[in-house]
Amino acid sequence: MEVRQLRYFVAVAEELHFGRAAERLGIVQPAVSQQIGRLERELGVRLLDRTPRRVALTGDGTRLLAEARAALAAVDRVSEVAGQLASGRSGLFRLGTSPGLGERLLRGVAALRSSAPDLQLRLVDGTAPGHARAVRRGELDAALVRGEVEVPGVRAIPLWTEELSVVLPRSHPAAGAPVSVRSLTDLRLRLPRRDADPALHAAVLARCTAEGMDPLRGRDVANAEDTVVEIGAGDEAWTVVHGRHEGVSSCGAAVVPMAPPLTVRGHLLVPTAGPDACAQALAEAFA
Repeated sequence: MEVRQLRYFVAVAEELHFGRAAERLGIVQPAVSQQIGRLERELGVRLLDRTPRRVALTGDGTRLLAEARAALAAVDRVSEVAGQLASGRSGLFRLGTSPGLGERLLRGVAALRSSAPDLQLRLVDGTAPGHARAVRRGELDAALVRGEVEVPGVRAIPLWTEELSVVLPRSHPAAGAPVSVRSLTDLRLRLPRRDADPALHAAVLARCTAEGMDPLRGRDVANAEDTVVEIGAGDEAWTVVHGRHEGVSSCGAAVVPMAPPLTVRGHLLVPTAGPDACAQALAEAFA
């Protein structure tokens, strides 16, 4: 199997037309047909249904398309790094981050810089699902996320366990001690969208279900800091944040742990095909 065969297959799969795929690739159509047929014979599966009127992906072809794209992204990343090495621009490390990492991020970055002083660091905001896809496509070198991640081509290394805290109005009767969610029925629950923070969203709603509580729902949380300020300013709501959020009391809200404690796991995401030594070094830096 050759890289060009995968490129030809992806082009045909996206265009669903051999002529357009050949034009996009800058080659003649018979060459595309020949290489796709050779790829199918080598793999022992039929990737495309062909008729005089249409081209369509088979079930096997649909499954292989995602893997072919990931493989080509990895090849392109190797070429990019080789170009950087040749031009003296090596050392760029792209790290996906999550809100509220604070000291963990600072310590990890410091550890990386101490072992590689010339390292160029680029931090990228995003969600856990988005970061996982970016690591798989080679758009990120690694990512720090919360919650379970299962994406082909991505290795999730458990690094830390983090306690969740409740933020609520300081005047609320439950504000002075660890709080059960059942004591918050008079307040609206504000959470990030499920796709923005799946781990926190799922953990909180699971706790509510376990305690037989159907919470009143408020507006989605777009920014945790802004929501904390709104609650401190009189919004009759509660939310959940990662860690203790030092400084919350200065804005008129209270932050208290849950009773019993509620935690989520933090993971380092790296490419499955990456060197084990590299993954271990990153895990040690951010653990």
